[in-house]
Formats: sequence, structure tokens, C-alpha cells
Amino acid sequence: MKARELKRERMVAKYAQKRAELKKAGDYDALQRIPKNASPVRLHNRCKLTGRPKGYMRVFGISRINFREMALQGLIPGVKKASW
Repeated sequence: MKARELKRERMVAKYAQKRAELKKAGDYDALQRIPKNASPVRLHNRCKLTGRPKGYMRVFGISRINFREMALQGLIPGVKKASW
């Protein structure tokens, strides 16, 4: 899944300029002929370590599960478990 997502990212970057030009011109028939995976809407954030699609934290780029484990081990600077 991580490889598939990377392939989509490359395709979005490759067709970005062409998509913008076609949208500006209003040529929706030509837009339909561009590959589906070239659409930026199809991208999905995934955890950099495990590839998990859900529970993604943008600031850190990892899932909530990995974030918690790393925070408890002290691997993330400035983050510690709250206790009161």
C-alpha cells in the first residue's frame, strides 16, 4: 500500500501542470482522459513507519499508535505523557 501511495504521489506531480491548464481552458473531455490516479483527491496520508491510513497525525507524520509508543519511550522531543 505504501508503494501504491508513492506511485500516486509521483503521478499527481507529473500531471499537475497539465491538469491546471486543462481546467483553466475548461476542456473537461481531455481531463477525463488523464489517469484517475493523477487526481490529488485520491491521495491519502499514511504513517511513515507502518503505512497505517487511519489515526494519522500531520504534525509528526505518523499514526496515533506509533506516536504514543514513541512519546512514552521519549523519542519525540518536547512530548511527554500528561499525568495529574
